[in-house]
Amino acid sequence: MSEHDDLVGDYIVVKALENGVNIIGLTRGRDTKFHHSEKLDKGEIMIAQFTQHTSAIKIRGRAEVLTKHGNLRSDEE
Repeated sequence: MSEHDDLVGDYIVVKALENGVNIIGLTRGRDTKFHHSEKLDKGEIMIAQFTQHTSAIKIRGRAEVLTKHGNLRSDEE
């Protein structure tokens, strides 16, 4: 099993702590591009998965993010 196979399928949970939190999926491959975006309002939760097409997820706004590697908040330093 390759390192790529280990990463595909991982999930994250994003909980919006304010209105207008943006979640943006970025593609894999030679050129990284935006391929999907969602906007969450305060209290809304989204579960996102890394796939063969999604290599990164960008989050704008105050949010709590839960992963198998730990939990964090975008407004903490």
